[in-house]
Formats: sequence, C-alpha cells, structure tokens
Amino acid sequence: MGYPVDTPVQTTHDSIFPEDSADAVLLGRIDAGEGPTPILIRNGEIFDLSGVAPTVSELMNRLEPGQIPEGKSIGRVADWDLNPTWKGGQTVSQGGAKLLTPIDLQCIKAAGVTFAVSALERVIEERARGDAGKALEIRQALSSRVGTDLRLVKPGSENAARLKEALIADGLWSQYLEVAIGPDAEVFTKGPTLSAMGWGVEIGVRADSHWNNPEPEVVILCDGQGRARGATLGNDVNLRDFEGRSALLLSKAKDNNASCAIGPFVRLFDDSFTMDHVREAVVHLNVTGEDGFVLDGKSTMSEISRDPLDLVGQTLNKNHQYPDGFALFLGTLFAPVEDRDAPGRGFTHKTGDIVSVSSPRLGTLVNKVVPCHEAAPWTFGLTELMRNLARRGLLNG
Repeated sequence: MGYPVDTPVQTTHDSIFPEDSADAVLLGRIDAGEGPTPILIRNGEIFDLSGVAPTVSELMNRLEPGQIPEGKSIGRVADWDLNPTWKGGQTVSQGGAKLLTPIDLQCIKAAGVTFAVSALERVIEERARGDAGKALEIRQALSSRVGTDLRLVKPGSENAARLKEALIADGLWSQYLEVAIGPDAEVFTKGPTLSAMGWGVEIGVRADSHWNNPEPEVVILCDGQGRARGATLGNDVNLRDFEGRSALLLSKAKDNNASCAIGPFVRLFDDSFTMDHVREAVVHLNVTGEDGFVLDGKSTMSEISRDPLDLVGQTLNKNHQYPDGFALFLGTLFAPVEDRDAPGRGFTHKTGDIVSVSSPRLGTLVNKVVPCHEAAPWTFGLTELMRNLARRGLLNG
C-alpha cells in the first residue's frame, strides 16, 4: 500500500482511542496516498481490510454481526504520530497516511429533537425567529411551563396526546414539540454520502450565520438490513439562526461544506460493547476559543426520549431502504446557552474554535472551526471513489 510499518513510536493523542481500547474492535479508514482504505484496529494492531472489501459499507453488508475480518497487518497503533492538520502535520503518521472519517457509502442521517432540552431550544429558535437576543426571555417563559412535562412523557403515548391538547389550548404548541412527543421522530439527511469530515481536520460554519453551535452526538452505524453494527461520535454542526427563521431552511442550517464530522473510529458491537453501553453513554463537549473562551458540556444518553433502536427502525423500514447502510446521529441533550459576548445572546462559534467531542468507550473527535468557504472544498465524491478503487484493482470481487 506504500505506507511504512516502522514509523517511530510517538503517539501524541492517546485520547483519540477509547479508554478500554484493549477490548475494543475499531473500524476506520485511512488514505496513505493511494486512496481511501478500510482498516481494523484490534489489540493495538492495524489491519488493512481492502483485500476483504474495498469500502466500509461493503464490509458491514458482507460480514455477519460479531464476525471479525482477517486483514493484512500493517503495523501497530503505537507507531502512529497523530497530528491535526492545523498543526502543520499529517493526521496519522510521519509516513504521510491520513485518518479519514470511518464511513464511506453510507447515507448520513440524523434524528432531531430527541431530548426534552433540545425540544425546548428548537421552540425558542422558532419563536425568536433566529434572533439570539430574544432567546433568554422566551427560554425562561417556556421552561417553567413545558420543561418538566416533556421530561416525563413518552413520545406517542396517551399522556403525550393529552399534553399536546393542553399545550394547543395554551397556545404553546409547535412543530418541534410534535416530533419531540408525537409518534413520529424527526429523521433528516445531515449531508451527502462521502461529505463527512473525520478527526483532526477543519469543520465549517457559514460566515453569514451569527447564532450557531456544535451538537455532540453518538452516531450509530447500520448495515443495509438496518442492523446496528457499531457506534462512533459525531458533531452535527448547527446554524440556529437559519432554522429559527424557518424550519424550511433546515437544509441550509445543517448541510454545508465541512459541516458534518464523524469519527474517529466506529467501535463494533461485541460482548465488550453493546447497545446498552450506548444507552448509558455520556458524551462530553469542550470548545476552546482563540479568545480564551472555554465551554464545557455533556449529553447524557440515558435522558433520550426515544430508544436508539426505535430511531433506527424509523429510519430504515418497509417505507425506505438504504442498501449501502447508513450512519445515524441520535441527537443531543446539549444546547449551549452560556453568553460568549453580549449578555443574553448565548453562545455562537468563532473562527479558530477547537471542538472536542468525547466519550470514554468511543474516544475523542477533535476539529477546528473555520468559515465554510475557507474549509477544504469537497472534491472527492462517488465518481472519484469508484475511479480510485478501479485503478487499484479493488472492484473485481
């Protein structure tokens, strides 16, 4: 493959890996100069899986749950010298290999308004019509009336229906509350296939957005049959002012150049890591700005209003199939309200923010915020991937 197996032992970002990485089976992708290559990490050893399947999507469709593919050993994790691109280095090793997002042909889907707090924040955006200056007053009014009720209600239940009737009578009903407690979850397309960013690269926020935030989430990887095969971390970068002006601007609020980050690896489900671990996961967020601003927060999966498997089932079913599989953001409890600049205007990103999304069993995803138009343009799409795999002789099987 053209990359060394004897790079000096100098790993600089141990936290990228799960705390219990000795027990984890990790699926990822690298580019060592020839093109995207699926890899597996187990017991500290790195295996090239391109001889088994050329894409992560095909690996998941070809292998049964729990089956570990036999790839070609190309070295050990200890050989990796991890450096984010903004520090002037390659993202994996001194040999030039780059760490990519661990997904490829999967559709990138996202579930929204899956936590009570996020439901309230979407209603606040709607009522503020994208004006951050109005958020504080609206938040105080809504929280006292709606917040407690939402946390106690199971979506789609009779209690949810009764709460809906009461909120309509009070003039407080919203389209966001419909997907928060109604029978149908919000599931949207976060970005096109192959558009996601990975660990250690820049992510984009539109320069014409003035109220935006990161959304730290667990992302479930599913195969073409809709079976949940593993989990990773994601940042569903969000423009609150755009969606607040109109829900019909959701695509512009969510899908922009470099506005979706997934990684660093997919941890495959096995005896040491199951869906119950996802249900109990705590996702931590840290934003550190060049202006000295620091934001810390967390999203506790145990507070999610819909079970992850319910969200998977609402994504792939008899009404919609995804033959190459899909990656599904599960939503977040976290919605930053701390003032960064003017009082009452809450949080928004600034160029240069370093965003870290982490969870003990999934590792750490780190990115740097830049304006979308300054992030690396997306040029490697499906056509280029197929041409690349064909040139390498990987489409013969």
